[in-house]
Amino acid sequence: MASLKDIKRKIKSVKGTQKTTNAMKLVSSAKLRRAEQVAKNSREYAVKITEMIEEIAANIAKSQDELDHPYFKSVKNPKVVDLVVVTSDKGLCGAFNSQTIKRVNSFIEEYESKGAQVRLRVIGKKAIGYFKFAGRELLDAIEDLSSSPTYDRAAEFINAVTQDYLDGKTDKVIIVHNGYVNMITQEIRVDHLLPLDPTEFTPKAVSTSELEVEPDDDTLLEALIKRYLEFVMYYDLLDSLAAEHSARMQAMDMATNNAKEMVKTLTVQYNKARQAAITTELIEIISGVEAMK
Repeated sequence: MASLKDIKRKIKSVKGTQKTTNAMKLVSSAKLRRAEQVAKNSREYAVKITEMIEEIAANIAKSQDELDHPYFKSVKNPKVVDLVVVTSDKGLCGAFNSQTIKRVNSFIEEYESKGAQVRLRVIGKKAIGYFKFAGRELLDAIEDLSSSPTYDRAAEFINAVTQDYLDGKTDKVIIVHNGYVNMITQEIRVDHLLPLDPTEFTPKAVSTSELEVEPDDDTLLEALIKRYLEFVMYYDLLDSLAAEHSARMQAMDMATNNAKEMVKTLTVQYNKARQAAITTELIEIISGVEAMK
């Protein structure tokens, strides 16, 4: 049986852990509120740029009978697939990263079983560490972007990915990340980024405006799609960051509650051991007195 000194040391250690996990929970809660607001503002921008693409795509399709554009050309059996994986740079966020990695592994298995080559473009130290340990070659391995996303870095990254697609080096681009639903829920989200699905850009009502746009529709559509792809990458990073803070807040809350329960259990154990020690001492004293009679 553990001594009183050992139990007391354990209680002190667990209480220290409890303070740390509670502090991390509060920090994640504050960061979550900021990340949630940024993601909300970004969604408003997404709606506007998508509406513009819809109208211009509809105008082009109407004049050409079909939408013939490199970004919209689908390949039924892709030979090369680029998987963009977004995970966190830090741990202590429960199953947040493992769920993403599990989904990515299922995509790898699916496409490789069809004879396709899968190229991994990984953002986040956790996924980088996992796939390197698994012996997977990484086309890109980027740290400190998922924890501090900026539009410029997101745009630089996705523009390089897009250029590979336009150059014919890859047939399909998919982004996989764990997204924010609410403060207690995250879900895996998959964006089939390239090629774009024309049905996603079908407006409910085509504008009847007679205004002519300079430059021409094709040039403007390409510029807007470039901006759209940049934004999708940036938003996915923001969404992942919000989900990460949510998952960490949950994990730290659970750890704090577990620490509280452990302190209670150790305190009961300490009191029992102390009571047993006192009882033993009393018995020894009584026995000594009886022996002296």
